[in-house]
Amino acid sequence: MPETPMPTPAEADILAALWRLGPATVREVHDALAKDCDYNTTLTQMRLMTDKGLLLRSERFRSHVYEAAAPKNETQKRIAGDLLKRVFGGSPAGLILSALGAQPTTPEERAEIRRMLDELDGKKRRGK
Repeated sequence: MPETPMPTPAEADILAALWRLGPATVREVHDALAKDCDYNTTLTQMRLMTDKGLLLRSERFRSHVYEAAAPKNETQKRIAGDLLKRVFGGSPAGLILSALGAQPTTPEERAEIRRMLDELDGKKRRGK
């Protein structure tokens, strides 16, 4: 089975809205996006995303309900990996430093990053 395509920026916005909302109708997603675009644009985009395998559609109470086809963390890892290769030449440090420099982080976020790095170091030591 071929891998689903990488989401475009507009598609990533829709996925992010669905991750926040959970399964939702086009109207709910359109309202959550709060963008200056027409409802039909959101509808068309979500239909195309379904065709591409990025979204799943079901029918509940005579309404089409959409949800992300892949879990949030899986999609985020794919996007980060693609960005890492295309923009940062495969350098995780470059990606992380750029991300950290793009906007301020809270002490809690920095503590979580440190915890994750310590966890990765522990896994590497156990794996050797």
